[in-house]
Amino acid sequence: MNRRAHLRLEETRPRARGRERGRRAAAEIARTWRTYAELFDATAAAGGRSLDVPELALASVAATRAWAPDLVEEMEGVAEGADVPLWVVAALNARTEILSEAAAPRAGECSTVVHVGASRSGTSAGNGAGNGAGNGAAGRTVGGQSWDWHEELADGWHAQSVRGAAGDPADGGSLAFTGITEYGILGKIGLNEAGVGVLFNILGHAGDGAGGVPVHLVARRALGSAASFDEAIAVITGAPVSASTVMTVVTAGRAASVEVSPAGAAVVHPDAEGWLVRTNHFQDPVLAAGEHRGRLEPETYDRLRVLGERVRGRDGIAGPDDLAALLTAHPGDGAEVCCHAPAGGRLGTRWATLATVLVEPAAGLFQVHDGGPCTAGPGTWETLAVPTG
Repeated sequence: MNRRAHLRLEETRPRARGRERGRRAAAEIARTWRTYAELFDATAAAGGRSLDVPELALASVAATRAWAPDLVEEMEGVAEGADVPLWVVAALNARTEILSEAAAPRAGECSTVVHVGASRSGTSAGNGAGNGAGNGAAGRTVGGQSWDWHEELADGWHAQSVRGAAGDPADGGSLAFTGITEYGILGKIGLNEAGVGVLFNILGHAGDGAGGVPVHLVARRALGSAASFDEAIAVITGAPVSASTVMTVVTAGRAASVEVSPAGAAVVHPDAEGWLVRTNHFQDPVLAAGEHRGRLEPETYDRLRVLGERVRGRDGIAGPDDLAALLTAHPGDGAEVCCHAPAGGRLGTRWATLATVLVEPAAGLFQVHDGGPCTAGPGTWETLAVPTG
């Protein structure tokens, strides 16, 4: 198995942690930034727009400083360690917002499935009961997703394990976590030492743009500070964002999707069978009134339909290979859940599934496969451990 680079960060103070990230991944941050700079220009030009990326990036810094100043301090450390301007690191972390400002088209994106298992007593864990680990698929809360992004950025992501620090997060304290992210971006998909997992799908709202707290930093904040399901929901719903995303919070006995947008936030709970299925459109009826992505690219509804049909009547996700089978769907199956880039095409149009992720919080289990679910199998999954001690 070819293992993806795994960045293990040992520093515990925000600026020092950032410097460590920047220093150890300087070449990769520079390479990833060059691709994003080209992507920003290409998508803006395709829409007949121009972008002042430094200005947009620094606006996100100001919004983040007012909400979570420790994250700005960490980004400053990354810039120092990688020897790049702060606005470059900020632009990487705000890449979703900047692409929203450019009105970037999308031709594929992430798909998520989560099942909340029943407790040992048979009570639905979706109502906060015990995790029932070890009772088979029906007694385990398991989630996972495909992560689709631009093929040109296939070498722009890595695994990470970040050590925690005692104390209040506002004063530099944090929880340890592991997961995957892109070079220079503080967080994305992961699981922390308290058993709080975060999965991540981009949405699109008519009010989306740049200038708010980047959604990737919201995910990072939840992973680094939320010690419970309720704390994670509070962190995400309280973030003053300017672009839309759904972050699905998964713990040992509970799960919910939190839709965030400039128009507000909403929490979507599992269905009666304990399933949450997410693609790239709003499910909350109020926020759906501002739906942008689904109106332009209705394939998101096709993916939701196919995955919904596949999970109906199932009693859970048995493990990584079972997850891969659920997510392996190509155009001939009614929707392209497992995305493959075309041979040609310009930057911004070549989408591919870059990673497949499984999280089982009760077992402290985070697993990642480098590539789409149709290429996964025994021996292709890497297990990432949350740092301890």
